[in-house]
Amino acid sequence: MSSGGEYRGLWGQFVHNLAANRLALLGLVVVLGLLVVAVLAPWITMHPPNNIDVEAILLPPSLSHPFGTDELGRDVFSRMIMGSRVSLEVGLISAGLATLIGVILGALAGYYGGWVESSIMRFTDMMLCFPTFFLILAVIALLEPSILNIMAVIGLTSWMGVARLVRAEFLSLKEREYVVAAKSLGAGDLRIIFRHVLPNAMAPVLVAATLGVAGAILVESGLSFLGLGVQPPAASWGNILNQGKANIEIAWWLSLFPGLAILVTVLGYNLLGEGIRDALDPRLH
Repeated sequence: MSSGGEYRGLWGQFVHNLAANRLALLGLVVVLGLLVVAVLAPWITMHPPNNIDVEAILLPPSLSHPFGTDELGRDVFSRMIMGSRVSLEVGLISAGLATLIGVILGALAGYYGGWVESSIMRFTDMMLCFPTFFLILAVIALLEPSILNIMAVIGLTSWMGVARLVRAEFLSLKEREYVVAAKSLGAGDLRIIFRHVLPNAMAPVLVAATLGVAGAILVESGLSFLGLGVQPPAASWGNILNQGKANIEIAWWLSLFPGLAILVTVLGYNLLGEGIRDALDPRLH
């Protein structure tokens, strides 16, 4: 079988395994739904998300305001729709940055070994010693709490798991026959790493990246809830929850709906990530 045919066969098997997992399909529907909502956000909001209406303060859910209004009379449904963009942006960019750093460091450690591996992995262990959320809190407290800083800090403090996964894969794959053959033909280290070894080590990376998106969304929501994330008047699920904390006895909708959005989104990414892991694991089939 040709290499192209083999890859098509592997891809077809992966799709078949994923389609057979109902929980993974549920997660995929949630993830795709969030993507559609974020892309179409300006066209599906019912009211301007930052429009203050003193005559509509803390109104309960209704046909005009499906998720009610906040203490400034702003429509919570519209603000949550716009907040989905923040969650998606933070999740994808932060997880992408963490994955990129983890892949590079893990590949170098696993391929070269020796002092390179020792130095990188000791640094990784040192980063793992710090409680990640408190480290992010400390850095954000020193910086201006903007969405760019949040994405950068989450990405720069979340790569360690990916690095360890990639290192483990490289330690196994670098001794394979096709790597030895590439070396004997004079291929350079970078070509071997990125052309021959890394593509075969991407299965756990894909799973870690999917789960990393869920983690980044959760961290951003926590930071915004504490007032260190996305700053008002910009909307995010975390700062809507923060507003609901002060009015929880009289405006339950300010806590319920953003809390459910965070729960469903994180659960969707986790289900999809677990489904991808199961679909890629030949021992389960």
